[in-house]
Amino acid sequence: MSLDKFIQDGQDIKVVEKIYGKIADMLTHGEAISYIALQKKPAVTLLPDSITISNKRIFLCEFTKLGLATNFEIFSWKDIKDIAFKEEIFGSKVTVIPFTGENLSIDYIPKVQARKLYQLIKEALENVKIEQDEPAPITKIAAPTRDIYEEPKREIPAPAAPVFETPAQPIVERPIESVEETKVEPTPFFEQATPSPVSIPAEDDELTLKLKKLKTLFDKQLISQAEYESKKAEILSQL
Repeated sequence: MSLDKFIQDGQDIKVVEKIYGKIADMLTHGEAISYIALQKKPAVTLLPDSITISNKRIFLCEFTKLGLATNFEIFSWKDIKDIAFKEEIFGSKVTVIPFTGENLSIDYIPKVQARKLYQLIKEALENVKIEQDEPAPITKIAAPTRDIYEEPKREIPAPAAPVFETPAQPIVERPIESVEETKVEPTPFFEQATPSPVSIPAEDDELTLKLKKLKTLFDKQLISQAEYESKKAEILSQL
């Protein structure tokens, strides 16, 4: 891969090549390096510190033990709160401010490279903020398409569920028990005769009372016509 785009701001091609080789082995799927900034001290530095950024992360690299060891501080963009830099006499001091932990700074970054870093990092942080603020996309179910020349399908109604009728229980007629009707003979009502102030013979009075009682029984339908006539004849025969 050509490294020309990483040396446009005065970076040392040999140092860039070495740093690129180390970081390329740590890239994830879909991740690519976008910029490499190198430290440039007033004195000669064979293996300077560097800041490398990709579309997903930021890498702070420090060579130690004469280049035999390397320390990396790696953050994803969602873990970075802000970026700041301060221009000094010899280069700039770039400070990475994470949400948690201490701030990390690398000094003697050339001013042109520090400004470029600031610009790219700010853009990356803005993109992360936009992604976090955006609501989750709503998945719409596409309506099925139909050829305009296709005859519309007629919906066939689903068969109705069978209705199971409960068979009617046969009506069992119970035999009606014959109940012998008992005629209750009403109690005869005898009216009390009002005594007459005129004294009459006891015999005539008794027969008259019998006839009246007999007539009363007949009027109340307590005796039949035949009984009434028979009883009446019997009383009259006593005269």
